[in-house]
Amino acid sequence: MTASGYNAHVAVYLTQEQGEPAWLTSWWDRVQIPRQQTRESGEVCERALKARPRLILIDARGTASWEAQALGVCRRLKRDSYTSIVPVLVIASAEGLVPAFEAGADEVLHGNVGEEEAAARLSAMLRRSDRDTDTHPSTRLPGTREIEMELGRRVASGEKFAACYADLDHFKEFNDRYGYHHGDQVIRLLARILHDVVTGLCPEDGFVGHIGGDDFLYTIPLAAVPRVCDEVIRVFDELITLQYSEQDRRVGYFFGKDRRGQLHRVPLMTLSIGVVTNQRRHFTRATEVSELATEMKSYAKTLWGSVWAVDRRRDDAEGQLSARTSAESLRAGSGTRSAGGQS
Repeated sequence: MTASGYNAHVAVYLTQEQGEPAWLTSWWDRVQIPRQQTRESGEVCERALKARPRLILIDARGTASWEAQALGVCRRLKRDSYTSIVPVLVIASAEGLVPAFEAGADEVLHGNVGEEEAAARLSAMLRRSDRDTDTHPSTRLPGTREIEMELGRRVASGEKFAACYADLDHFKEFNDRYGYHHGDQVIRLLARILHDVVTGLCPEDGFVGHIGGDDFLYTIPLAAVPRVCDEVIRVFDELITLQYSEQDRRVGYFFGKDRRGQLHRVPLMTLSIGVVTNQRRHFTRATEVSELATEMKSYAKTLWGSVWAVDRRRDDAEGQLSARTSAESLRAGSGTRSAGGQS
């Protein structure tokens, strides 16, 4: 999935055509990223603003005036919040390595570097860029791109797994009463709980991602669902009350206004987790898992308190969702329930 305004398959190449290094030609052939080549420094920023490219290359070798012009382009790119996240490679002379880094370049190579070293450095630069642009600044957790890749990997592997969609209840009302700063603290608290519990109980097979806002998704082995979800909710229910004032905590609610401006009681926040597994289902795409996890999260939010709800429906003989659902509802710990899915 590509965000609007992001041209993930194009590189912009600023050069005076002073002879392309052999390592660059080899890398182009390997990665097959189309180039938009230009001799005009102004075009680089213009193209980067129109559609954020995958990569920008600046060949700063040549005269002192050309080097200053080329590095000026790098500075302008890195000063703009929209283009600063695009990785910039500068090809420099041996004397120009330090000035290029000082201009903000993400990687600097000289013309006669070895092909294998160049390929390793360029690939690492792109990996860093992908990681940094898909990481939420407040929680430091992977974002939607990494979540989609993780779900795709789980589906392709054929291993038994669970995708768990966690969402806060009554978060908006809390945010309205206490302000966005305290709201952000709650988001970071939930992120830390999910990360610590998942990595603590599933150190080799756990993954936690931040969809956005108060929505998170984590994947764990199928057998770990009860203990992980129970522990997440136990720790959350224990810590969330500390985010409220003593008065709100004591009575267990506060008065907030609805969209029509009328006062109503707002309970303390709870956590709803919708759980999807491939125990009875066969998935072929990551989107199938995410769509069903969203559905189960919505179902969990109709239940009282902090809960985790597991989808227990199964595919029929032709691989379609059976209309039958399990009606069982199991107590899975203090303040926690495992529901049978939607009827």
